Amino acid sequence: MLLVCACSRHTHTSKTVLSWEENFNQRQSFDTGRWTKIPRGNADWNRHMSNVDSCYAMRNGKLILRGIKNYSVPGDTAQYLTGGIYTKDKVSFGFGRLAIRAKLNGAKGAWPAIWMLSQNAKWPDGGEIDIMERLNFDSIAYQTVHTHYTYNLKIKDHPKPGATGSINPNDFNTYAVEKYPDSLVFFINDKRIFNYPRIQTDKEGQFPFDKHKQYLLIDMQLGGSWVGLVEPKDLPVEMEIDWVRFYEFKN
Repeated sequence: MLLVCACSRHTHTSKTVLSWEENFNQRQSFDTGRWTKIPRGNADWNRHMSNVDSCYAMRNGKLILRGIKNYSVPGDTAQYLTGGIYTKDKVSFGFGRLAIRAKLNGAKGAWPAIWMLSQNAKWPDGGEIDIMERLNFDSIAYQTVHTHYTYNLKIKDHPKPGATGSINPNDFNTYAVEKYPDSLVFFINDKRIFNYPRIQTDKEGQFPFDKHKQYLLIDMQLGGSWVGLVEPKDLPVEMEIDWVRFYEFKN
């Protein structure tokens, strides 16, 4: 019985090779050949996105993304402004391990996120990979998968689409996801948090991640139905990104 169980357990044995990295060593601004400022939208997560310089900085080899009160942008009625960047249409990632080292400074209503969307398919059909979301001053981070299967069909127990893991709220932590043709595996500080597998099902859209490459989003968000109201006296709040590394799988 032990032999049968050992043989039937699926394991991933691919080696990883560092194939892309971003260390944010530029002095003035991030590399616009790789990154673009996220434009404003109507969703909770992007309704305060801004391209104003006050929301961005390069400091000691780190990218700084800020959430601030809007005091002085002419014609902009948004109460708050936030900074975010993504690699959309510039860099996309296939099978491999994507890791990001970041420090998330707290504020009531702060909602920093590191996540991925499909380069070629609409949401949620192309899937969403939330490598990290953190709320307020929490000492945990959320790691979640969203798809047509979980969002439109609302199937969230077979398999479980998310989990939380402990972080050091006062220091840098490393958040990672490994994408395989049959699963996503999530980590915080190299500790495995949970696995989202491809399963046999007659329902559509359960695991689109083997069909599409994803681009990366890193953004400071403020307020919304999940995180709640913002406390203005806690602002400005910063999200500090040390590096991003992608390790491609090699057999």
